[in-house]
Amino acid sequence: MWDWDLRTTWEVVEANSATSPLDRLTRNLRGDVVWILNSTSEVGESRIGFAFTKRDEGAVEANKERITEREVNDRFVSSFKMQNSALVLSLNAILKFFSFGQVKLPLPPGTMGWPYIGETFQLYSQNPNLFFASKVKKYGSIFKTHILGCPCVMISSPEAAKLVLVTKSNLFKPTFPASKERMLGKQAIFFHQGEYHAKLRKLVLRAFMPESIKNIVPDIESVAISSLKSWEGKLITTFQEMKTYTFNVALLSIFGKDEVLYREDLNRCYYNLEKGYNSMPFNIPGTLFYKAMKARKELAQILAKILSLRRQTKQDYSDLLGSFMCDHEGLTDEQIADNIIGVIFAARDTTASVLTWIIKYLAENPSVLQSVTEEQEAIINSKEESGEEKALSWADTKRMPITTRVIQETLRVASILSFTFREAVQDVEFKGYLIPKGWKVLPLFRNIHHSPENFTDPEKFDPSRFEVAPKPNTFMPFGNGIHSCPGNELAKTEILVLVHHLTTNYRWSMVGPQNEIQYAPFALPQNGLPITLSLKR
Repeated sequence: MWDWDLRTTWEVVEANSATSPLDRLTRNLRGDVVWILNSTSEVGESRIGFAFTKRDEGAVEANKERITEREVNDRFVSSFKMQNSALVLSLNAILKFFSFGQVKLPLPPGTMGWPYIGETFQLYSQNPNLFFASKVKKYGSIFKTHILGCPCVMISSPEAAKLVLVTKSNLFKPTFPASKERMLGKQAIFFHQGEYHAKLRKLVLRAFMPESIKNIVPDIESVAISSLKSWEGKLITTFQEMKTYTFNVALLSIFGKDEVLYREDLNRCYYNLEKGYNSMPFNIPGTLFYKAMKARKELAQILAKILSLRRQTKQDYSDLLGSFMCDHEGLTDEQIADNIIGVIFAARDTTASVLTWIIKYLAENPSVLQSVTEEQEAIINSKEESGEEKALSWADTKRMPITTRVIQETLRVASILSFTFREAVQDVEFKGYLIPKGWKVLPLFRNIHHSPENFTDPEKFDPSRFEVAPKPNTFMPFGNGIHSCPGNELAKTEILVLVHHLTTNYRWSMVGPQNEIQYAPFALPQNGLPITLSLKR
């Protein structure tokens, strides 16, 4: 295919033939090299013109195939019949000249840790603030590392986060480490962009839009009241109990009132699945990953039975599963299962973590707790005076500005999601560095939320700071852009409902020291925040 003699090859280059396969090669080469050297001296450009003639813009545009200079050099040298060694050396020298003209961008500074394992243990075994702060101090706002089996570039400025999540989001597809992708399911909304992602997002928002949430506020309130009553007079681990609460609300939004039929089996399977979320993807009997994948298989089987039963009833449902099933283009059962599991993952632990931190911060800040309690009691008094039902409504949750600011400040200080995962779909230049295609890119929300450049006295818990809107791109607890969390309204609603009943009916005390933070995988108060809860007299 590439076997031409030197004389013919040179004629093709000189004659600019439109029919020779090699002309395609030289045109590609001109498309690369002239573009690279256009910013250099005119002498450099004239040399290219002499060797290969000036670039034909139309021909280059018509042929999009790109071939690197190294590949071109190899093909020239290996395919030509060496009739004139001097000429071959001259051509080789020209090609080397081209490669020297390229500007090879460096990778960001940083370290990659141990082979395959990378720096995973350093990140997850300590306060991530310490890990990130030491890296930023040493390398700046962009650095490389290796976690969960993936080479990564981490960025910690608002501008960089906006670039990755919004303005150039087409260059960075959403992704997770391989272990998470396999456990959640590759058809889950988190891992896609384009038409499929847009369709899924539309279906999810249909179930989580304000109109839909309004209808289930009474059911959420019922779950909250029942949960609090079950904790009365007991020593509880806050995080574990909040996981049960948020899990039940998630099932309510997914399956409607039918969730009680499946709650026990789904909870058992999901409990085993979540243990493997941050494990290395070794599918070997006895490992956390193996047990998690086994639980996921059983979870998918339960969901398949639920789908079958719903199809037999032929009823319309306004919950998330109903939204997925009524899609006119049709999602496969596998796609539905992957996205149901994904929504449970997104809705359970993160919201439970936020609630755990809220209870801790309110206990540590009596003046803030008093303000929240007074706001919630004012809603009760207002409803009594007007003769309204005692039950909370969607409108009531919009009359809680102080409590809403407490949620915002908790999201900032605790930064439940330290970062999010994206993957470069092509080589990308940023700040003079190369982000290679296939590398993970992680905007560091925690660093942005804790930067004194973005928030005054960032370590202080001060909800009043949100009386004024933060600077753009400095507060991203639910992500940003087209991949921001579609369930954030549901999360805020279930938090507001529980805090309303907690502060107006109960008092609580933290048990044991609470100066430490544990990370597995979310930032949590020590031991999940043990508390005792009792009714107000």
